[in-house]
Amino acid sequence: MLDFLKQLTDPQSIISYGGLALLLFVVFAETGLLIGFFLPGDSLIFISGLICRTKPQLLDTNIVVLLLLLIAAAVLGNIAGYLFGYKVGPPLFKREDSLIFKKRYLETTTAFYTKHGGKTLVLGRFLPIIRTFAPILAGIIKVPFGKFMIYNISGAAAWIVSLGLAGYFLGQFAWVEKNIGYIVIFLIVITLIPVITAWIRGKRGPQSTN
Repeated sequence: MLDFLKQLTDPQSIISYGGLALLLFVVFAETGLLIGFFLPGDSLIFISGLICRTKPQLLDTNIVVLLLLLIAAAVLGNIAGYLFGYKVGPPLFKREDSLIFKKRYLETTTAFYTKHGGKTLVLGRFLPIIRTFAPILAGIIKVPFGKFMIYNISGAAAWIVSLGLAGYFLGQFAWVEKNIGYIVIFLIVITLIPVITAWIRGKRGPQSTN
């Protein structure tokens, strides 16, 4: 079981172990299920694009089909998160912390949403934790479904296409594949900075504009 969990947090293992099916499930889970916040979304999409170019037999599909399938998984994941938040509602803020759920994750997403509004559903795609909880929060505060879907689809397309194509085109350079570990670490650090900033601002509370 522990080995399986380790594979779910390692982008290359996800693709090597489960191929396209597991790849799509992980993208769906990270963008729509509470358990998805720890999954490696950004690096996974980047590496899937890279592998699509360097080892296409692992995914058995071309880059266009791969991107479309990933976008569909991300859109469906957000819909699942939205419906969960819509059903559970504000009481989720009072839920006790557990192994899966941490209240501070929802509070961080709320702070980010307070600053960016509906754009959080687009910007949040590129930010771990926030991309998992943004659709849930949208459901809790009852964002109109039509408006939610506009942000949902545009955010999914921007997230998947930018990272997937970056991996695909950089895959032609041998040094990228040799240094993939460093690239993954770089992606994690860069995407965590705004999340940590939003969490700190949320802890401080509203700032005076005087």
